[in-house]
Amino acid sequence: MSALNRVPSLMVRAGTASALTIAAVGGSVVIPGVASDAAAATPATKALQVAASKKGSPYKWGATGPGRFDCSGLTLYSYKKAGKKLPRTAAQQYNKTHHISAKSRKAGDLVFFHSGSNVYHVGIYAGKGKIWHAPKTGDVVKLQKIWTKSVWYGRVS
Repeated sequence: MSALNRVPSLMVRAGTASALTIAAVGGSVVIPGVASDAAAATPATKALQVAASKKGSPYKWGATGPGRFDCSGLTLYSYKKAGKKLPRTAAQQYNKTHHISAKSRKAGDLVFFHSGSNVYHVGIYAGKGKIWHAPKTGDVVKLQKIWTKSVWYGRVS
């Protein structure tokens, strides 16, 4: 058995030296499931990273950070850090985004919770049916599974 046959599947055929050489000269190696530098630099991905970095920050109604947040304050703060401007409230943010289907949603899109036509909560989609959000008084910014089907999705452009 050659040494190449024992190399993990991510390096098969390229070989360890080849991958390191490519990286050293400024090339890139594509690894499935890992965001490329270009993808990591998108405003949506940056906003998602900012929101995740606020894990454990206390909820405070009307707060827009950097230490305390309400739901739309967290999305406003996260996108501002990513270079995008959003209005203040969840309903205003919904009206400002490009509305997309659940099937089209991507990490970093906004998830709007509604009752009828009333938008009452917003979070940032993290993938796998979960959002980063600031839930309510007495709680903290956290990653949580979407708990209802009464949601709409919006993409910040």
